[in-house]
Amino acid sequence: MASQKQIEANRRNARNSTGPRSRAAKKRSGQNAYKHGLASGFVSHATMAKRRDQLARQIAGDSKNGIVLEHARAAAQAELDLARVRRVRVAVIHGVHARGALGPAYDMGSVIKAYLYLELVSEGKTPRGRPPAIPELIDPLATMPTQEPERTAEAIRRALPELIKLNRYELRAVSRRDRAIREIVKIRSSGDGDS
Repeated sequence: MASQKQIEANRRNARNSTGPRSRAAKKRSGQNAYKHGLASGFVSHATMAKRRDQLARQIAGDSKNGIVLEHARAAAQAELDLARVRRVRVAVIHGVHARGALGPAYDMGSVIKAYLYLELVSEGKTPRGRPPAIPELIDPLATMPTQEPERTAEAIRRALPELIKLNRYELRAVSRRDRAIREIVKIRSSGDGDS
């Protein structure tokens, strides 16, 4: 059991951990889930809903069981999400292959300098009355190999941090698809799948 002193210390620490405070930081953190749109699991347009239903019908076969059809829709949605993740992965690799980096590469000198620069810009503050100097843009293509397969290997190496993040969405979609298929198999093996 925590002592009164520990409880008070926890409360003080909790007051300091309330999230972003500046308007720019709140706006930036509010967009975290919208980087590539893979966190959304809903069907956004009618064509995607139609594609999902067609795929669900293929998965369910001639079953009339509503539960089997629901699991088939879940498996179809997961399969479509999986295809979307794979398209994003290919686009990331192609982008790095073409540009040499995921985005513009600035030489900030250190992570702390980069953070301080971004804070100054986001808050509209200027050091010593001058606008903050924009760091020099590094040409990432200057260090990219020109010959294949070295160029593709380097592009994948540079894209690895983003690819690792995408792996999370792929694993989640695979897990949802496999779980739905297992449920369909379980229902069909019990003899309730065609009712």
